[in-house]
Amino acid sequence: MLYHLLYPLHTTFSAFNVFRYITFRAIYASLTAFLICFLLGPWVIRKLSNLQVGQYIQKDGPETHHKKAGTPTMGGTLILSSIVISTLLWTNLTNFYIWIILFVIISYGLIGFVDDYLMQVKKRNKGLTVRKKFILQTIIALIAGFLVCSQPDFNTQVTVPFFKNISPDLGWGYILFAALVIVGASNAVNLTDGLDGLAIGPVIIASVAYMFFAYIAGHIKISDYLQVNYVAGCGEAAIFCGALAGAGMGFLWFNTYPAQIFMGDVGSLPLGAALGTVAVVTKQEILLVLVGGLFVVEALSVIFQVGFFKMTNGRRIFKMAPLHHHFELKGWPEPKVIVRFWIIAIALALISMSTLKLR
Repeated sequence: MLYHLLYPLHTTFSAFNVFRYITFRAIYASLTAFLICFLLGPWVIRKLSNLQVGQYIQKDGPETHHKKAGTPTMGGTLILSSIVISTLLWTNLTNFYIWIILFVIISYGLIGFVDDYLMQVKKRNKGLTVRKKFILQTIIALIAGFLVCSQPDFNTQVTVPFFKNISPDLGWGYILFAALVIVGASNAVNLTDGLDGLAIGPVIIASVAYMFFAYIAGHIKISDYLQVNYVAGCGEAAIFCGALAGAGMGFLWFNTYPAQIFMGDVGSLPLGAALGTVAVVTKQEILLVLVGGLFVVEALSVIFQVGFFKMTNGRRIFKMAPLHHHFELKGWPEPKVIVRFWIIAIALALISMSTLKLR
């Protein structure tokens, strides 16, 4: 909105020329989202407390978590509001990729909101069934994949990290692949959201990494130099990533240990889906496995635990899944688990960025 209102004035006032630059708008989108979260955070916490929207703690979880029961949840509404408002303020609203990303994050946010509402307000212990959530997630992801593929300049090749000459073209099968990336990322972040600040930290880190990927993929000269797929118009996704990172930092102010608020499914589901969508738009789909490696490991720990439990009639690989609970039960204090996982997320993001040259 600001881009459309102020950039046309650059012919009269040269200072407004800065609005043409994606880097400038990404920085201020980040700051805008941060300030919205930071300033509205205390009010949202009080409002959720008054509405008695408190976190439900499962009885089979770690005993140390029982004290968290009643902490305001559904804070993802604050994160999403900050991201959407900031994105609308600072992006070029004629960019189709921005609307696809917003469609995904809002749609997944609605799924998470309904799930949290049924669980936290209506006191249905399990909210939406896993089957219903998965079907809704898949439908939205397929629509997003179709919309991306429908763009005339978008190619359906898949970028393989470290191998510049390997780019299989999936054709219309790319829609299914894109849906897999989006749904997988959404649920992986959702599974990671189990400790104070554990999920939002790596989300911030991943969003910063993809902010660079989006800028590079949308810049014809830089993308050509680094031999990555050029996607006309995807540079605007860098501004969305900036807003995502800023909103995450604002939320982390209140979500850091000991948390004053939790994001709930209304936060974790759409944040993961947004990262997946940006990965698709920037043609760095497989690289999300490395950038979000922490989310992948957390999700795999659950899959392996459940599978091994069923195959061996009750034996376990980990003391508890997801993986962060395993380390808690080994005696690691919660802040130590969180910070060490953040460190791993930073290292993985740095390695992923190095792949731009290691080809």
